[in-house]
Amino acid sequence: MRKNIILAGLILLGAWLVSASTFFQPASFDEPTPVPLQPSTLGIEAGTLPCDPSAVHGLYFYSQDCPHCEEVLNNLLLPMQAEFGTKLDIRLVEIDYADNYELLIKAEEHFKVKAEERAIPTLIIDDQILIGQDAIETGLRDIVENGILSGGIDWPKIPDFDPSIIVSEANAGANAEICSLDNGETCETGAPIFAAYFYQTGCDSCSRVEADLSYLRSRYPQLIVEKFNVYDHPGLGLWLAKRAGKDDFHTPAVFIGNQAWIGEEEITPEAVEAALQCYQQEGAPKVWEAYNPNEGSSDIVERFRSMSWLTVVFAGLVDGLNPCAFATLIFFVSYLTLSGRKGREVIFVGLSFTIGVFLAYLIIGLGLYKVLDLMGNLLNTLARWVYIITAAICLGLGIFSILDYFKARRGKLEDMSLKLPDPLRKRINSVIRKGRSARSYYIGAFITGLLISILELACTGQVYLPTIIFVSSMPELKLRAISYLVLYNLLFILPLVVVFILAYYGTTSKDLTSFLQKHAGVVKIGMALLFFALAAWLIISIV
Repeated sequence: MRKNIILAGLILLGAWLVSASTFFQPASFDEPTPVPLQPSTLGIEAGTLPCDPSAVHGLYFYSQDCPHCEEVLNNLLLPMQAEFGTKLDIRLVEIDYADNYELLIKAEEHFKVKAEERAIPTLIIDDQILIGQDAIETGLRDIVENGILSGGIDWPKIPDFDPSIIVSEANAGANAEICSLDNGETCETGAPIFAAYFYQTGCDSCSRVEADLSYLRSRYPQLIVEKFNVYDHPGLGLWLAKRAGKDDFHTPAVFIGNQAWIGEEEITPEAVEAALQCYQQEGAPKVWEAYNPNEGSSDIVERFRSMSWLTVVFAGLVDGLNPCAFATLIFFVSYLTLSGRKGREVIFVGLSFTIGVFLAYLIIGLGLYKVLDLMGNLLNTLARWVYIITAAICLGLGIFSILDYFKARRGKLEDMSLKLPDPLRKRINSVIRKGRSARSYYIGAFITGLLISILELACTGQVYLPTIIFVSSMPELKLRAISYLVLYNLLFILPLVVVFILAYYGTTSKDLTSFLQKHAGVVKIGMALLFFALAAWLIISIV
């Protein structure tokens, strides 16, 4: 049985990664120990001028604790440097140094980058700013090759930027004592400024906020940041937001004194630094020490009691519109359809996958998020790769659907691109014909549903779910809270249920099958639009 499960899982996951098919067929904010990326290995060593005036010049902003930054460096920049030699001069600019981070801020202002669009890594070249791993990997090579052919590209025109001065070692301010929760009361750099930072497990936008806070700590060593997971402290977050006059609360969020910045649009170095300058002389206390847990519990219970069943239903439906889960379920259903399976097999695959999604969010709500929180950046990295791979598959499916549209117009239905090779189809049929192997196939779909959901934890409701999780620990409201949690998850999976029910009727209805065959061209165009829309949705989610 175990071998069958492993085989089925490998078939499913391997096919999901490389095949194509269609539906039609609290802790202190400590600095991480950096692993040097060796700036001198790329381009010309910092502090010197380029030897080749016709070189293509650019700036690569990265952080030592950013896994995406290291991937871009190792998989793209270093190979391109080896390929183009002195014709390419990309300076590595580590934003862990205050002066370099200020340069990044100036560059973002110069290119009018919105707060919610900021990300690490960022590469600036030829008056263009490439933000994020995908943009760099997609656009850099063409810019470099065209630049070399045209005689080189000068340094970016950033205000007050001198290419001969890029900080590659700690500046003077970095040698000052950095205050922490352990030495905050005795720190000699000035009156301590305490800040509360709220994050959510799996929150991708929180990474840039943490980079902002690290930069500000290098500028203001007396700044002490205490981190709070919103799942553990929803009452405190609501209390601080209410205290600062904010009607809304979600992650990421930063609180200092009587001020609050909620959401990545509000949390910018400029906005927070203005407050730090005000508190620089007198400092800012831990205002959250005045928080009364009983009062906070009362507030969150009041918020919970104000939730109607309709509110929970709406939140679950909105969060359930999940492009990656949609694309994966469509793959499973169409994979069965193309292999000649109908009716019951389609229902069981859809049910297995959907139950996996349901149970994943249910156990997360009952406490698994504490374990996931320990994974840190690994969770974000895995989720990003799932989105990238799924988006690529959707693009491929869309392209093949367009090609099949033209074949359908010529009446060549047997020549469709999106059909499984006969040997593979026969192998799948032989596997599914065996009862135990079929069960293993369903278990594979179930496990995939679990994994996909865990990787997409940050897509869940940022207000309702933490509130429900918190209240579920109170004996007098436990039953109602758990019923809300179950209702939320049931509505979360409803869109998936609709998809596989439609697939079931599509494979069992002779009239519908006949209709689809007669209108194969229109169906193919519709499927192409669907897959392109899913790909766009996924790409937007990771940019």
